[in-house]
Amino acid sequence: MTTSESVWTCPFRHDEALEFDPFLARLRSEPPITRIPMPRGDGAGDGAEDGPGGSVASGSAAPGSAGSGPGGPDGTAAGSAWLVTRHRHVRAVTADRRFSRAALIGRDIPRVTPDLVDHAESINLMDPPAHSRLRGLVATAFGDRQVEELRPRTQRMVDGLLDAMADHGSPADISDWLAAPLPLNTVFELLDVPEPDRAPLRRWATAMMAPGTPDGAAAAEGKAGLRAYFAELTAARRRHPGTDLLSALAAVREDGEFLDAREVAVMGMLLLVTGHNTSAHQISNIVYTLLTHPEQLARLRARPELLPAAIEELLRFIPYRQGVGIPRQATEDVELDGVTIRAGETVHVSYLAANRDELVYDRPDELDFERQGAPAHLTFGHGTHHCLGAQLARMELQVAIGTLLARFPELRLAVPAEEVRWNTGSIWRFPLALPVAW
Repeated sequence: MTTSESVWTCPFRHDEALEFDPFLARLRSEPPITRIPMPRGDGAGDGAEDGPGGSVASGSAAPGSAGSGPGGPDGTAAGSAWLVTRHRHVRAVTADRRFSRAALIGRDIPRVTPDLVDHAESINLMDPPAHSRLRGLVATAFGDRQVEELRPRTQRMVDGLLDAMADHGSPADISDWLAAPLPLNTVFELLDVPEPDRAPLRRWATAMMAPGTPDGAAAAEGKAGLRAYFAELTAARRRHPGTDLLSALAAVREDGEFLDAREVAVMGMLLLVTGHNTSAHQISNIVYTLLTHPEQLARLRARPELLPAAIEELLRFIPYRQGVGIPRQATEDVELDGVTIRAGETVHVSYLAANRDELVYDRPDELDFERQGAPAHLTFGHGTHHCLGAQLARMELQVAIGTLLARFPELRLAVPAEEVRWNTGSIWRFPLALPVAW
C-alpha cells in the first residue's frame, strides 16, 4: 500500500471549444489516483478566489502549495483532495458505501464552485438508507414507461420550436431556437411552474453554477432564491394539488406522514438546475460536434437507426463540464489499487476522464457511432447517485437531434468553427451561440 503526499496542480480549466482537457488526459495514466488542490473549501487559504474564477481560471496552484505548474506534483497535501480518473476506479468509488456524500454536510468541502450547489436536504447529499427511500419515491416519475409517455409531448414541442426557427430563416442560433428552450420548458411543464415565474428561476439556476464570482454572492443569491421559491410552491401544491410532478411529491405519504417539505422543495430545485443545464448545453454541444465531424454526420444521416447509439457515443465523447462535481468523504481507511485513502479525506471522481479511458475504450479520443463491446459511459454517473433523469435526457436528445437532422438535411455551421464563442463563466462547456444555416 502507498499513501502519496504529492499534490498535482490542477487548472480545472480548458476553454478550447470541446477539446478534451490535456491535464485530465495525463492523469489517467500518471497517476490515475492522485491528490489535487481545490480552489475553494477546506485548506484553500487566503486568495483562493482572487480574480475571475480564482485559481481555477488562472491555472495556478492552490495557495499554500509549492506549485510546480499545471500537471506536475508540488510536494504538499495542503488544501487537497483525492482525484480518481480511471474508469474502474471511478466505478469502485461511486459504488462503495465507505465513500459518503452525507459526511460532507456541514463541511467547507474542497470544490470548484463558490458555494456548494446542493442543500443539506438534497438527495445528492444523502447516503442509503435515506437516499434509497427518497430515490425510490421519485424514480417512478422517470422510469422507461413514464418517459416514453412524455415523448409525444416532447416531439410536439420540438416541432414547434423548429417551425419557429424555419420561419425565422437561415441563419439561426440553435442555442436560442432549440437548445435553451426545450429542456427548460420540459422541466417547467413537469413542475407546472407559472409562466411569469420562469425568467427569475432561469437566472437563479444559471447563477448557481458560475464559479467566477469572487465572493460567490450571485451563486448564493441564486441558491437562496430557488430554495425560497420551491418551498413556497411546495406549500401551495399541498393546499391545492395539481397533476404535476411537484404535486405528486408533495402528496407522497410515508408511514402516514408527508415527506418533509424541505426535501420536496429541494428536489424541485434540483430537477430545475440539473434537468435544464445538462440537456440544454448538450444539445448545442452535440450539434456542434456533428457539424464538425462530417463523416460521422453522414453516417448518421444514411442510417438514422444509429441515432440511439450515436447519442450514447456523443455523451461519452463530449467533455461537457469543467472540473469535478460533488465529492465524497471516506468514512474509514480504504485501499484503492494500492493507494490508501484515509478516513475523513475527500475524494473527487472525474467522469470525463473515465469516459476517455484507453483501457476501456478502443481509440477513446475518436468519435465512433458503431463502437462495439465497450461498457456504458459514465456521463450520468454510476452507483447510488446515478442521474435520476438520465432516461428523460436521452429521450429529449433523441427527439431533438433526430428531428433537427431530418428537418434540415443541409444543416451546417453558419460561421467557421473557430469563430464559435464558448462559455467560460460557469462549470458547463457549451457554445454561447451556435449559428447554423440550411
